[in-house]
Amino acid sequence: MHVTEAVAPTSAREQTRRRKLRQQMQANLNKRVRTLVTPEGAALNLRIATAGERAGAFLLDFTLQIITMLVIVFGIVFLASGFGIRGWQIAGAVIGILIFFIRNFYFIFFELGRRAATPGKRVLGLRVAARNGGRLKANAIIARNFMRELEVFLPLSVLLGAMFSENAVNGWINLLLLLWSGIFLLFPLFNKDKLRVGDLIAGTMVIHAPKVQLLDDIASAPASEDLTAGYNFTPPQLDIYGIHELHVLEDVLRQSTPEIKRNVANRIAAKIGWTPEPGQTDIIFLETFYAALRKHLERGLLFGEKKADKYDRK
Repeated sequence: MHVTEAVAPTSAREQTRRRKLRQQMQANLNKRVRTLVTPEGAALNLRIATAGERAGAFLLDFTLQIITMLVIVFGIVFLASGFGIRGWQIAGAVIGILIFFIRNFYFIFFELGRRAATPGKRVLGLRVAARNGGRLKANAIIARNFMRELEVFLPLSVLLGAMFSENAVNGWINLLLLLWSGIFLLFPLFNKDKLRVGDLIAGTMVIHAPKVQLLDDIASAPASEDLTAGYNFTPPQLDIYGIHELHVLEDVLRQSTPEIKRNVANRIAAKIGWTPEPGQTDIIFLETFYAALRKHLERGLLFGEKKADKYDRK
């Protein structure tokens, strides 16, 4: 009797504590959610990366850069060792060029790819996205990465100069430069979206990007043939969109208002050149197009053809 009475309050307090902890964790996650409106008019709730996650991804990429450089150096040195002095001169020039490209174009090369993420970002489930919800453009990727020279490598260079400077005056100058450049380095800590200066200039942000997979069909039962009659989409019409747009369309069907559904239906109809017939409604059009697009994409996956989004022309 006494044992039961003693345990019950403890259990209730523990449940209350866990509930508050879950609520706090959910509140922290909600603070990182941002809403982006796609060109199709759909609102997507995306979770931005934390400063720690971005720093971890950078350290992974930086480590991979160093390892790649070391492999190249040792490989070329090994090859040049058998060609005498002239071989060493050529090897030095080749090493310098390769290191220059790895240092300056490593991030650009990977972020220009379909996944818009470097290996370090992919390990942590991150990717770069445009803050306006549109397509990530090449000039934005180039701008955000060239700013890294000012944000990261300049502070590192100044720090090394301050550490090895024997002149007191130069030491103070380097210290002031380090404080000034540190503003750029620590800038993500002082804004809620954890943006770098390069992100502000390029109009980009780093978000969590789960693996793209086809979701379960939203329809619990197939629509009536009377309702879907007249909706015969051709392969060229279905080839316009990919898996990303399928997921966006699913979000629209699940969560959006009738007005958003109407806008999205009009955009899709204009994009594929579809003229609605009398009696055809927006919701039936969207559901039928979703089912046809899903079937079309699944058929492509069976033959090894994966279309990630409407920009994927492979």
